[in-house]
Amino acid sequence: MNPFAPHLTGELSAEASEQVRALVSGKQHNPYATPNDAALRRDPKDRDKDTALRPAFVRDAEKILHMPAYNRLAAKTQVFSFRSNDDLTRRGLHVQLVARVARDIGRALGLNLDLIEAIALGHDIGHTPFGHAGERFLNDAFHRYTGRWFFHNVQSVRVLDVLYGRNISIQTLDGVVCHNGEFEQQRLRTSDRSSVEDYDNMVARCWQNGDDEIRHLAPMTLEGCVVRVSDIIAYVGKDRQDAIRAGIASEDTFADGMGGAYNAWALKAFTADVVEHSVGRSRIAMSEEAFCEMRRAKRENYQKIYGVSEVNGEFSREVGELFFAIYDSIRSDLLAGREDAPVFRHHIRFVNQWLGHYGQEYDWQSDVDLTTVDYLASMTDDYFMALAMALYPESERLFPRREHF
Repeated sequence: MNPFAPHLTGELSAEASEQVRALVSGKQHNPYATPNDAALRRDPKDRDKDTALRPAFVRDAEKILHMPAYNRLAAKTQVFSFRSNDDLTRRGLHVQLVARVARDIGRALGLNLDLIEAIALGHDIGHTPFGHAGERFLNDAFHRYTGRWFFHNVQSVRVLDVLYGRNISIQTLDGVVCHNGEFEQQRLRTSDRSSVEDYDNMVARCWQNGDDEIRHLAPMTLEGCVVRVSDIIAYVGKDRQDAIRAGIASEDTFADGMGGAYNAWALKAFTADVVEHSVGRSRIAMSEEAFCEMRRAKRENYQKIYGVSEVNGEFSREVGELFFAIYDSIRSDLLAGREDAPVFRHHIRFVNQWLGHYGQEYDWQSDVDLTTVDYLASMTDDYFMALAMALYPESERLFPRREHF
């Protein structure tokens, strides 16, 4: 039992259980679920139309899974960057865990599981190397040059919508950009966005206004709301397990006394609570007890895990300076048109080759800072370190070798 939330049993009330059974069996229909035939795309191509075999949002999920950017998530930091432990969560596993939690909640609520899966699988696809520290470093460099703001959720929809040109539905893109798990809310209501123009204007404001816009985002679908709360549920306990495995924390570190077992408790307790307080309603909600506990646990994670991990701790200043230096180098190569530079050989040519399959071309010249961001954000941890050492051999000392023995 969690002493801070003793009433969260992980079980549904008899009334909620009956509602869930009716929805799962098909005896009842959730009028707030997003139907497949409502999928809105920038380009209404025949090949993307809803079919019996491949409904609209199934197409989105499959498109995302086959993107090279999705594959790279397996080599990007979730929390810990420099540990020789293959059991620590990488970002590729994290998005699958979010999808699993969100599907469990969505199934109980009678929502569109394919849309939920597509949003969850794509929600971090634009994330930087080195987790949130890398996101912060890249934002600092981008903002210095442009006055605009970099956030991984906004970059994720750029990857899905622009860099890979796969004509992903607006509902999926909207859920991705609105997922930001750093801003928890007890009640999540949908927005009134309903067009491609509404979506495009919202994304433009995110680049321009950063936090001021992002903290107020609300998804246009209940499926997007489910993924947003599931993001926190998926990581708040899993990060504790990883911290214990990495030696950053012990089973006795956390105030609730649950150690690594907190993850199993959180998955069961929070999932049941969300379903209990959302079934049959037009919004996604948690009880006061569950919401307070989620905020408490997340706050404790910041105090005892995230603030002491390698990149956020002793390497912070020097790795941050390295991000600036590499940003400057890439930007200079673009402005000078050095086609033998890595940004051309490993990024621009690659993206153009991919887009060529769909009759499109990468407009990298119109905004070299955004192209610099595209390249840096696309890097895995290992690629970033390799590029850093190629450009600045002395930086090798900043990156401990991953040795198992």
